[in-house]
Formats: sequence, C-alpha cells, structure tokens
Amino acid sequence: MKRVTGVGGIFFYAKDPAALREWYRRHLGIDVQPWGGAAFDWADDEGKPVGGTTAWCISAADSGHFAPGGASFMVNYRVDDLAALLQALRDEGCNVLDNADDSEYGKFGWVIDPEGNKVELWEPPPQ
Repeated sequence: MKRVTGVGGIFFYAKDPAALREWYRRHLGIDVQPWGGAAFDWADDEGKPVGGTTAWCISAADSGHFAPGGASFMVNYRVDDLAALLQALRDEGCNVLDNADDSEYGKFGWVIDPEGNKVELWEPPPQ
C-alpha cells in the first residue's frame, strides 16, 4: 500500500495573521486569498498542470486548529487510501485521532507523531 503521495498543505499559526500574510504577499509574492492562504498548483518542468495542489495558510495562534498537537504548524499529506492507512497506523500502535472528516474537499484523518505534532492525512476527492 502506498502511504504518502505528496504534500497537500502547509499550515501555520501567527500572532498577527493579517500582518504576516501581508509580509508574505509583499516580499515573497504569494497570492494570499481572502480565506487566509494560497493554492499552489502542481506543474511539470514545462509548467503544464499535473493534477494536484498544495495549500498554504496562516491562521490565528489561538484558533486551536492543530489541537491536540502542540506545534505552531501542521503539514497535510496526500494519501491514496485514507481508511487503509489509518488502520495500518492503528495496527502499528500510532496515536490516530478518532475523528475523521469526509467533505466535498476529500477525506481527512489525523495522527499525532512521537513529538506531539498533529499530522493531517488527506485523500482528495475523485476527479
């Protein structure tokens, strides 16, 4: 079974999200959208789309989005079969969170790594 197939998103906290988003927009040219982040479409070496996107988002430090993890960031990894991977992780003794989400954006599940970081696993919706 394939496990991680790519990075789906990078999310992090900021003390002043609006100011930090503006810094990234101004100095690094990131096209920050009203929802607080940007989407980077995957492309091959010639710039042609290859069917994936990596999300990037800054949230308020007090949002609690990464709980119960203790880090100021969370990485979202793309997976092919979320249910099978979550079961494999449980079988291997990993700290898999009981809640999962199935939405129009795909299926989401979470595991806590040995350092206490919340890791998001994402199975994109069928194309």
